Amino acid sequence: MNSKANSTNCSINNIYKLDGRVPVGKAIPFGLQHILAMFVSNLAPITIIAGAAKPALSAAQIGLLLQNAMFVAGIATLIQLYPLWKIGSRLPVVMGVSFTFVTVLSTISANYGYPAVIGAVLIGGIFEGTLGLMAKYWRKLITPIVAASVVTAIGFSLFTVGTRSFGGGYHDDFGSAQNLILGTVTLITCLLWNILAKGYLKQLSVLAGLVVGYAAAIFMGKVDLSLIMSGGVIAFPRLLPFKPEFHIGAIVSACIIFLVSAAETIGDTSALVSGGLGREITGEEISGSLACDGYASAISSIFGCPPVTSFSQNVGLVAMTKVVNRFTIMTGAVCMILAGLLPPVGNFFASLPDAVLGGCTIMMFGTILTSGMQMIADSGFSQRNIVIASLSLSIGIGFTTASESGIWGIFPPVVQTVFSANVVAVVFVVAVILSLILPKDMDVKKLDETK
Repeated sequence: MNSKANSTNCSINNIYKLDGRVPVGKAIPFGLQHILAMFVSNLAPITIIAGAAKPALSAAQIGLLLQNAMFVAGIATLIQLYPLWKIGSRLPVVMGVSFTFVTVLSTISANYGYPAVIGAVLIGGIFEGTLGLMAKYWRKLITPIVAASVVTAIGFSLFTVGTRSFGGGYHDDFGSAQNLILGTVTLITCLLWNILAKGYLKQLSVLAGLVVGYAAAIFMGKVDLSLIMSGGVIAFPRLLPFKPEFHIGAIVSACIIFLVSAAETIGDTSALVSGGLGREITGEEISGSLACDGYASAISSIFGCPPVTSFSQNVGLVAMTKVVNRFTIMTGAVCMILAGLLPPVGNFFASLPDAVLGGCTIMMFGTILTSGMQMIADSGFSQRNIVIASLSLSIGIGFTTASESGIWGIFPPVVQTVFSANVVAVVFVVAVILSLILPKDMDVKKLDETK
């Protein structure tokens, strides 16, 4: 009897290990938690980019893209978990359509049309994927203090995302009493679950918050249940819904933003390994994650969708729960694929109100910031590291604050588009430059001067 109980406990404890089988019934709630945490954010960028297109896309076309995006995100997550050759990191990385590309791709969509977006993403994805496979040649540029600074910047950049969701998202009722109540109820549920639950159940606090928040949203009339069964029962992904078009300006802009996305991916995976596995990331893991980011984005373009990349929301969830088991996260990826094949499943996930999501994510995003701070501490507080971290963060956060964005006014439009509102990109560039130009023996010189 005791051996059976010990075996069960061992299986449950595998959720805190990268490999090892977890009972399906126990794995699904944790996998589902990951998908719910990112689902709305995975779909929103497509709506924005498609909405900017000239000529405009129809509602049916946008619906098809949303369906395809869910399917592609699930496939890309599986490749990260279980690599194909050198493509994939073997890390519990959840993939989805990123907001990083929204500004640039919306501009391309408005200037050249949506087919040009597809062409630019196809070339840009191949560019990043190939860059990832060659990571061993440039990996030394990403020193521990550079990665730590980028992770810290990601934490800062997500605070406004969490706040926007908490207040109701990009809707007319942002900041309404109903949204604030929903966000607060969800957040309190997460906190109480974290305090009162025992054992591995404690790590399901986000799922508990989402369930209670969703129920409260239904009671408050914030969920249209009739939409869940719209779109039929089953729908297969459609290849090449748009024929790609190639414009050199669009391709160059996309490749630049893919470099920014690569910096975020390095930061995301570094934070995940540090916060979830308690070690530094390896060169092979960086190479595999970037290769998957790029080539999966190229595949995404074939389905008519924007690029997919690692989701910072889920990095925060891993840092908070320490659940890193690949099989467990795989069940979430399967749920995402099913959501892409079964419209009612996808519609159910998509009906989750922003305020409910915000109530959960506002705490998760804080854990990314603290992971970055921990990584800075682990890098050591040498004079050189202090200069790199403090200057890159002060420039990155200060120069990208909305009220100060005019500081970029003298730069070309492409520079403004890439950097003016992207704290992660600015921090990455400044940190890499400082890491290259600052002398390695700064502390030794300072010590000699004091003598």
